[in-house]
Amino acid sequence: MTDIKNKAVEEQAASFTEASAEMQSKSEEIIKKLDKEATTRTFSGFMKKLFFVLCILVSCYHLYTATFGPPLTLIHRSIHVSMMLVLTFLMYPMTKNSSFTTPSIIDWILVAASLAAPIYISTDYQGFVERAGNANTMDMAMATLLVALVLEASRRVSGNVLSLLSLVFIAYGLFGRSMPGMFMHRGYDWTSLSNHFFANTEGIYGTSVNVAASYIFLFILFGAVMSKSGMGQLFNDLALSLAGHTKGGPAKVSVIASGFLGSINGSAVANVVTTGAFTIPLMKKTGYSKEFAGAVESAASVGGQLLPPIMGAAAFIMAEMLGVKYSSIIVWAAIPALLYYLGIIIQVQLRASKDGLVGLPKEQLPVLKTVLNARGHLLLPVFFLLYMLFFSGTTVVYSAVLTIVVTIVVAQLKKDTRMSVKDMIDALANGAKQTVSVAIACACVGIIIGVCSKTGFGLTMANTIIALGGTSILFTLVFTMITCMILGMGLPSIPAYIITAAIAAPALSKLGIAPAAAHMFSFYYAMFANLTPPVALASFAAAGLSGGDPMKTGVASVKLAIAGFIVPFMFVFSPQLMLINTTFMEGTWTAITACIGVFLLAVAVEGYFLARVAVWMRVVILVGALGLMNPGIVTDGIGIAACVILYLVQKKKEHALKAA
Repeated sequence: MTDIKNKAVEEQAASFTEASAEMQSKSEEIIKKLDKEATTRTFSGFMKKLFFVLCILVSCYHLYTATFGPPLTLIHRSIHVSMMLVLTFLMYPMTKNSSFTTPSIIDWILVAASLAAPIYISTDYQGFVERAGNANTMDMAMATLLVALVLEASRRVSGNVLSLLSLVFIAYGLFGRSMPGMFMHRGYDWTSLSNHFFANTEGIYGTSVNVAASYIFLFILFGAVMSKSGMGQLFNDLALSLAGHTKGGPAKVSVIASGFLGSINGSAVANVVTTGAFTIPLMKKTGYSKEFAGAVESAASVGGQLLPPIMGAAAFIMAEMLGVKYSSIIVWAAIPALLYYLGIIIQVQLRASKDGLVGLPKEQLPVLKTVLNARGHLLLPVFFLLYMLFFSGTTVVYSAVLTIVVTIVVAQLKKDTRMSVKDMIDALANGAKQTVSVAIACACVGIIIGVCSKTGFGLTMANTIIALGGTSILFTLVFTMITCMILGMGLPSIPAYIITAAIAAPALSKLGIAPAAAHMFSFYYAMFANLTPPVALASFAAAGLSGGDPMKTGVASVKLAIAGFIVPFMFVFSPQLMLINTTFMEGTWTAITACIGVFLLAVAVEGYFLARVAVWMRVVILVGALGLMNPGIVTDGIGIAACVILYLVQKKKEHALKAA
């Protein structure tokens, strides 16, 4: 009997392995189609070795400057951008018809041109700084070259959207005199505008590039090292052992694994295809529809960028823009992110109950104790990082370097996770390659931010949003939300946040809203453009894996992420949700009531609790949900009353169904 059971398990495992291989192949096709950042060359022979060495040198430079201090500001940032440009023109083909194995002559010319800016700045740094605002012909030529290189690199890496948006802003800077009404400004010639992009820290070499050259690079490198040690496998196994056997288990596995991974890698589409190749077949196998399975994966993957401690690297830019410690961003983001994931988990549970779905057999799942014995030590670097950020008093950059070292040391403790010298070198190379897309986007968005600072466009846009909203803060928030989601369409996450923060956050701040809440509000809706139709890259990628309808998957994703669409309004009106200016007891009570509110919201969306919920009851509990998510004695009372009514009505209905 035991032999028969073992044989059945082996056959099932073999079948799943075959399906996983097929899904992996499909995921690679999808990510190349939807994620421009993943469409890179595959080198061989001498070129492969050369590129590998270049990537290692780039990582070594950033590790060295993080440990011993960088050179002068503009020199350091220009070297960083130059390195990223070189890797871009080698990695990314110019067109779809270009060679995907060998760089062209044009690529090599662009590589050589990419070295010009740091060489030019370094050879005459004092003169270059003294001429700022009074550029000579050579300054303008170098600035023009840099802008052209960044625009072309961005086009190759991220597609046309960001480059075209940058060109629109450049045109606005040049022809401001012709703009209508409040958008009119004095207008600037190309010499003045290009010099602003090039010769100071408000353009291409601005805040976003500074963050990319320091924090983002190191944390992406940290992620690459963690990946080599088997952290991805740990996340999957932990999720399976904790939730795989429960009702609707595979969907919960998707939520947990995608949340962990998404916080580190910061790319919604990449996260979808990485974890989705594993979780979507499991969800479909246990009875979830194609669209719902894809929606769970896309909603969970997008939410990873909202989840501390790393938040897909956007948290570092937020800290820099707000001028606060990175640890403060982690604290502010914690409760809203947990509410978001709680909302998805509850909807998954309710859908499983409504459709009569079950979990996976326990005997087919990894055992928690075994998982922790094999790979649990890989969680130590994460705890070490949190300690360094909150209690050590050292800089974030130095903390990141130490955490990378600790990760390598900890990985050596067990045979299954032990990293060879080759693994460590590969991690260095992978870290550099994975940073390219983020760094180039940060450089390109510097053009947009440069125009905003030069022309005052950010202030103008803020006044426009406030004018549209009138005297109502709620209407102003709605217009800000729409602006953020439109600006976030088709853009990578980090530039989407930077642009929305520069344009939308000032509008909220002018209304007296806390700057932290204003930035977090902008960040949330910039992220949700990834799953909201009509441009929903994460949802479309998940639909490609599940075989579901892309638009229906997008709509289902929005329903699953509904808590995330409401929570930002709540923490704007009640900063206690972000633990701003609140006591421990107030924060605890706010978190508890908000969790209950999210539960009611999920019931209202799914229309199910102990039994199906009538439409009138869904309206009642929706009101109660909003009340509990908005801290206050009266609103909490309304929410608790809704809870009691829901329980009594549903209990009576449940008894009636059993009696029948």
